[in-house]
Amino acid sequence: MANKTAESISREEFFYGHKACAGCGGSLAVRAALKVLGQNAVSVLPAGCMSAVGFNFPQLCFSNNSIISTFAGTASMLTGIEAGLRAKGYTDFTAVGFAGDGGTADIGIQALSGAIDRGDNIIYICYDNEAYMNTGIQKSGLTPFGARTTTTPAGQNIHGNIREKKNMFEIVAAHGIPYAATASIGYLPDFIEKVRKASQIKGTKYIHVIAPCPTGWGIAPDETVEIAKEVVDSGLWYLAEYENGRFILNRKPKQFTDAAAYLRKQGRFRHLSDEDIAHVIESRDRKWEYINQNFTYGG
Repeated sequence: MANKTAESISREEFFYGHKACAGCGGSLAVRAALKVLGQNAVSVLPAGCMSAVGFNFPQLCFSNNSIISTFAGTASMLTGIEAGLRAKGYTDFTAVGFAGDGGTADIGIQALSGAIDRGDNIIYICYDNEAYMNTGIQKSGLTPFGARTTTTPAGQNIHGNIREKKNMFEIVAAHGIPYAATASIGYLPDFIEKVRKASQIKGTKYIHVIAPCPTGWGIAPDETVEIAKEVVDSGLWYLAEYENGRFILNRKPKQFTDAAAYLRKQGRFRHLSDEDIAHVIESRDRKWEYINQNFTYGG
């Protein structure tokens, strides 16, 4: 049987020849999104993994128009590009940003908030590998509880990161944004469909996609997609949309897979105690109580 998802996107490649680590989840997210948006997408990338691996003089790994922004300025540069092209009379283009978790939840959140407030017609995609991977695996606001990073080491008294992961999806939704979604490269057809949907909606759109980093997560390069699937199946990440003031759950597991097994597969979590894992599962269950009460299941 033909793969309808593969057939629905361009056969052209708009992001290739890059220098990303083997198994890089972020590069897969960028590649898939640009195949949906096509050659008229104008992409903005802040100082981070994808700009580091995609802009290597004299080689540019983007075949569409792309530019590096300041670390904090992804959304503000998208604003300027969209307004400038529109002022020049262009209509057939998509301004899209690709920023990591640190460049989104920490350094770039003010510019993103402003763009949503203005209603700029842009797509902002956060590829979330849960730490500042490009600069040496430091904690970001999206690093999950217990994860070992270079700034949250696992010691005798403190077992990695002591903070919970910031909920960017609901923070963005609280702005009353026209469209927001969560995704995972472990469920690539879902991500592709959400990028397509975002491209057809006017105003600011936000997609938050889990994109594992083998180097920072301590997994093998060929485990990236499977671990991105497991984080959803274990209930530690959920696939959802926010549109017209409503939260819609896209996937509702009948039973969660083993969250402890998911965590222990990764070097960044291997130090966790049974009590630490119990805390993670308890936090997951509380979150799903909230989801079941406040989200509509849309299939």
